[in-house]
Amino acid sequence: MRALTHRQARAQATYACVDAPPGPRAGHLWVRDAPQGGVPQTAVVPRRARRGLSPPPELTGPPVGPSRHTGAMITEPNDLTRCFGNGDPLYEAYHDCEWGVPVHGDTALYERIVLEGMQSGLSWLTILRKRDNFRAAFAGFEPTAVAAFGDDDVERLLADAGIVRNRLKVNAAIINARAVVALQEAGGSLDQLFWSHAPEPRAARPTDWEGVPASTPESVALTKELKKAGFVFVGPTTMYAAMQACGLVDDHIEGCVAAR
Repeated sequence: MRALTHRQARAQATYACVDAPPGPRAGHLWVRDAPQGGVPQTAVVPRRARRGLSPPPELTGPPVGPSRHTGAMITEPNDLTRCFGNGDPLYEAYHDCEWGVPVHGDTALYERIVLEGMQSGLSWLTILRKRDNFRAAFAGFEPTAVAAFGDDDVERLLADAGIVRNRLKVNAAIINARAVVALQEAGGSLDQLFWSHAPEPRAARPTDWEGVPASTPESVALTKELKKAGFVFVGPTTMYAAMQACGLVDDHIEGCVAAR
């Protein structure tokens, strides 16, 4: 998806992505408010939470009103209240359908670790807008393929304007792919290592962002074990962000549409 300026993003319709019947997470129901007096438009699309989502092409049009900000929450014209992500359809879809949804599998988890590292010093929306480019550049984040990257691949990646061109981060992605392969060859998996650090569910959901930590004992322990396994660029704060994104913890704020 091409990058949008803030003005362009606000000129597009606001969408919500919620579970569609008959079963939980069987699909996603995109909803756009209709102009006053009209009928809301909807479209059910297959679940593609780990491959990125964009609104169905038939649901397009201008927004129907201004956002309302209340404390930690942002309520869009369709009255869906999100704890973050409003104002850009791509970011809204990520909030509604990906952040906090459990992610399993070495390839998917490796991708998230790489992207969280790439995000350091940048906004997450920047990474989301470049995600398709990252997937193309990094062989779909298949660890075995990336582990085989050599010096020519590094130079190719550093010349690719569609991704984050940072030598330290690019080299870290390749080193971490090799670490994933080493885990697999030893009879383990990144999935097993990562999810072994999932904490017990919170007794109460945070009521604002002040109640959401930057790191936890579990993210510190995960960092230590990843580094022991050969991973780099995996600090406790970055790993807590990955734990949030991959559903090991659910940090949606109380009252958020995605809080379940």
